[in-house]
Amino acid sequence: MVNNKTYNNVVNTLLHIGEKYYGIQTTSVGDIFDVDLEKNTKFPLLHITPTNVATGDSTLTYNFQIFVMSMVTEESNWTENRAPAGTPTPGPATTFTKLYKTLSNEQTVYSEMLQVCTDYISILRHSIQQSEFSSVPTPGGAAPQYNNINQPIYFTEGQFTMEPFAERFDNLCVGWVFNIGLLVQNNFDACNAPISNSRGAGY
Repeated sequence: MVNNKTYNNVVNTLLHIGEKYYGIQTTSVGDIFDVDLEKNTKFPLLHITPTNVATGDSTLTYNFQIFVMSMVTEESNWTENRAPAGTPTPGPATTFTKLYKTLSNEQTVYSEMLQVCTDYISILRHSIQQSEFSSVPTPGGAAPQYNNINQPIYFTEGQFTMEPFAERFDNLCVGWVFNIGLLVQNNFDACNAPISNSRGAGY
C-alpha cells in the first residue's frame, strides 16, 4: 500500500531534521528574502525554499534550496589571523602573519556550516531519521525497527554542489546553499479524487 506524502509531510520532515540537529538554532521555510537576518534570528540558521515538484510514473520529487548560515564575528582588537587549534594538524592554533584582511572567524564559520550541510545530506541519504516508525516486529519477537524498508520513506539521489554566499547586514552573514530533491511515492489514485462521478469529463 502506498502512503502518499504531502507537501506538509515533506517540509515538516526537513524542518524536523533541522530542529533536532544540535548545530542549528533556527529553522524557517519560505522565500529567503523574508528572513529577518538583522534583528530577531538566532544563528546558525537553516532555511528551506521550495522550488518545484516533479512527477514520475508513481512518484513525486519535491525540490528545495537549502540555506545554512551563521554570523561572522569581527573583533576590533584582533591583530592576528588565526586558524583554530588542530589546523592543519593536531596542535596549538596557527598564526598567519601574511594573510590579508581577514581579522574575523569567517573561514571557521564557512567550515562549520559546510559540515552542517554534509550532515544534513547524510541524514536524508541513509539514516533512520528519514524513515517512518515500523510496527513490524523483527524475527524472534525483537523490538520494532525504525527503518523498515517496507514503510513509506523519503529518498534523495545524486550528487550535490554547495555554493558559498555572504550577505552584509549589521554583521556579516556567511554560509552555503544547495539544491536537494526528495523522492516520495505517489499512486495518483483518481478513484478517490474529490470529483463528482455522475458524468464523465468528456461531452
